[in-house]
Amino acid sequence: MMAKAVSWDMLKVNPFSEGESLHIKENNERLRFLSENEIDKLLAQCHKQHLREIVECAINSGMRKGEILDLEWSQIRNGHIYLRKTKSNKRREIPINVDLADLFKRIRKRQHLTSKYVFTYSGARVESIKTAFNAALRRASIDDFRFHDLRHTFASHFIIRGGDLKSLQELLGHADIKTTMRYAHLSKAHKEKAVNLLNGLTAKSTEKSPMSQNVPKTPISDISQVAASI
Repeated sequence: MMAKAVSWDMLKVNPFSEGESLHIKENNERLRFLSENEIDKLLAQCHKQHLREIVECAINSGMRKGEILDLEWSQIRNGHIYLRKTKSNKRREIPINVDLADLFKRIRKRQHLTSKYVFTYSGARVESIKTAFNAALRRASIDDFRFHDLRHTFASHFIIRGGDLKSLQELLGHADIKTTMRYAHLSKAHKEKAVNLLNGLTAKSTEKSPMSQNVPKTPISDISQVAASI
């Protein structure tokens, strides 16, 4: 705003030109996420129903806390969540999985649509969960964890279970694929499992080759036996 005021000759100097940026960036280096066991422990310690439901939503959607607390029923339709207010100011669509669909059904049944907001407490929109969330973390003995790390938890398990980086980029709403690439190393085990799908492609041709027919089928323990068999 100040920079714009200078360009419009409303100010001579931007008072923030020498200071740090006021824009808070996402920490793209940190990659703390919950294991499946830690997820179970955390959910068990979310004693307040609305807190547990918010945590479940975060893990199943990868949405930011502000996006979850602002979520309205009108944004949920046709099996998707339609986000209007995002960090990048771009609309985002998130497919609703089975667990999340069941969660929304339970909330609607209990709430009877008395509020336009999905997550409420005592009939009003949930404004803050910081105290309750930190208390649940302490009871679950989970250290060095923030609510935003539930977004990392969603992304990490998405990749570990075979999801691709391009789809993850779209689900998280990252403008740059480089931000999403920090999860790439988690797909190593999946790739190792995937290449084993090729087993057998060359085995038949190897069995038919003249060389393979001279190789003993029994295990060879001495290198001299290998030389003699060739």
